[in-house]
Amino acid sequence: MDWQNKRVVILGLARQGTALAQYLVAQGAQVVASDAKPAEQLSDALAVLSNLPIEYALGGHPPTLLDGADLLCLSGGVPAGVPLAQEARRWGVPVSNDSQVFLDAAPCTVIGITGSAGKTTTTTLTGKMVTASRRTTWVGGNIGNPLIADLDRMTANDVAVMELSSFQLEIMTASPHIAGVLNITPNHLDRHGTMEVYIEAKSQILRHQGPDGIAVLGRDDDNARSLESVTRGFVWWFSAEEPVDAGAFLREGMLYLRDGSRERTVCAVSDIRLRGAHNVLNAVAACALSGATGVEPEAMREAIRDFTGVPHRLELVRERNGVKWYNDSIATAPERVVAAMNSFTEPIVLLAGGRDKKLPWEEFSRAARQKTKALIVFGEAADLIERAAEAENEKVEGRMYKTRPKLINVVKCGRMAEAVQKAAEIAEAGDVVLLSPGGTSFDEFKDFEERGQKFRELVNAL
Repeated sequence: MDWQNKRVVILGLARQGTALAQYLVAQGAQVVASDAKPAEQLSDALAVLSNLPIEYALGGHPPTLLDGADLLCLSGGVPAGVPLAQEARRWGVPVSNDSQVFLDAAPCTVIGITGSAGKTTTTTLTGKMVTASRRTTWVGGNIGNPLIADLDRMTANDVAVMELSSFQLEIMTASPHIAGVLNITPNHLDRHGTMEVYIEAKSQILRHQGPDGIAVLGRDDDNARSLESVTRGFVWWFSAEEPVDAGAFLREGMLYLRDGSRERTVCAVSDIRLRGAHNVLNAVAACALSGATGVEPEAMREAIRDFTGVPHRLELVRERNGVKWYNDSIATAPERVVAAMNSFTEPIVLLAGGRDKKLPWEEFSRAARQKTKALIVFGEAADLIERAAEAENEKVEGRMYKTRPKLINVVKCGRMAEAVQKAAEIAEAGDVVLLSPGGTSFDEFKDFEERGQKFRELVNAL
């Protein structure tokens, strides 16, 4: 697109909005940046943009922003239904974001990855596999650096590996050439409202592919598998349960890559250094995604053997007095906490809480009864999680058992710092203390990374 003299309004000056503003100014666009926060809360972003010819509307989004606008772009944290976006649609002003602008302009192969869980681990490992194949690789999107910031340095022979969230996808009308859907389970229902709307948002990563596009789908997940019906190109699969004709799968403790009649060994499952069956499946997904770009098994094997994980995802923080402390701050849905608990055989002292996303806690409570020595709840969701645990205890106590059934030992705290202190009192040698909240961080922290970093600090200060 020729951006010269196009008037583009950007809502939200977080890292995505800031990177997009820099790119568009460089392309000759007339940029108007707006954020609901006042200027004094945006000092970092304003400092980055200080030398650029940008108009600002801070402290709110006045309707006059749309006067003469050719495009409205939303940062990832700005809901698609924000009033100004609704007004833009009524006026016929297109609504987009930095991810779509990047996809429209990217000169190279783009691998896009979405899913309710495992996106960041799979995106990072896929990038390492492509890098190990000796191709210049760019990794970003919903994680790390917005790829729009690197666009001008990319060449046709490069590969960009892009994490995409449902928040980004719901307004997009472009899809990457290779698009992966790992899984779709209840998440972000506080924003999307229903599972049907959430699944529809995720499906946008596939709907705009051409007939030469490749969809990489999780065979073991019902919702991801169902999206085969919306694909227009080729389908690759990944599975931990059965062989696939094209893609990657597990069989008898080995990971294989198959493309039609050709089947090749990647590595043994024991070579995967990440904890948990869900992370093994993430490695299988990364093989299918990178394999769709032509990466050979040798490069996949090299990356898998070197990869120890991503911060805030079952990250070992410290071992103290025989107790291992793990940071899984990324777990912002109950289902992710279940996967984390299932990664351990040791007794678990679990720290759960934060802000609820209107998700079900029944499966979490069943797993917590089986896996935890103590459940320490904190933050806004503490009462909600405590009620779910008590309901599970009452349900179990109402059954006939020869011996007293194991019940959830619930301890309620206020903030996370108090929860860490309580965990230190309860845990004994041989136990695992696991921060896997199940809720977002926004009741106490700006994001899950800040929450995880604070957990590290608290644990290391014990």
